[in-house]
Amino acid sequence: MLRKGILGRKIGMTQIFDEAGKAVPVTVIEAGPCYVVQKKTPERDGYAALQLGFEEVRERILNRPLRGQFSKQKVKPLRFLREIRVEPDELDQFEVGQEVKVDIFNSGDYVDVRGTSKGKGFAGGIKRHGFHRGPMKHGSKYHRRPGSLGAKGPARVFKGRKLPGRLGGENVSVLHLKVVKVDPARNLLMVQGAVPGPRRGLLLIRDSVR
Repeated sequence: MLRKGILGRKIGMTQIFDEAGKAVPVTVIEAGPCYVVQKKTPERDGYAALQLGFEEVRERILNRPLRGQFSKQKVKPLRFLREIRVEPDELDQFEVGQEVKVDIFNSGDYVDVRGTSKGKGFAGGIKRHGFHRGPMKHGSKYHRRPGSLGAKGPARVFKGRKLPGRLGGENVSVLHLKVVKVDPARNLLMVQGAVPGPRRGLLLIRDSVR
């Protein structure tokens, strides 16, 4: 079965009502239109993939390598480029410059959505890892500190120890979200539940691997 994928921007969350009258929380995504910018082949690149471009942009704000790539492929300048792996025999079904629209998905499909989570800066162990705090009264001097860091003998902190640090700003994938509604006229895709990232954040939507 041909794998499907498209790029989009997160618009925000709302709710819609299904046939039974239940309120369903959905995330609205502006998905596409995208364009096939390049086809990666096993003979030339070592793997099979499609390079998709999303969101038209003025040519002058791109650097020279990107200008040259779009000019060579005869594709309009686009802001975002992402690759989607496909099987080698699926490459013949696409052409450079081909438009990929949101109507590749239908209501009832299940998708995986990948995005960059919100960056929250430096955070302590309680916020970052869900640690429990110490007593807040009765003379306790231990509240939100990390506590003991390791064994006495080695006298060092082992790799992988959960500690305060940078939180968020990472690639996050949410799997198996149901497509509730597709609006091809406005390039909108509504999926049940939440997806990573802030409003206007870039998303990669693919058919679910499950």
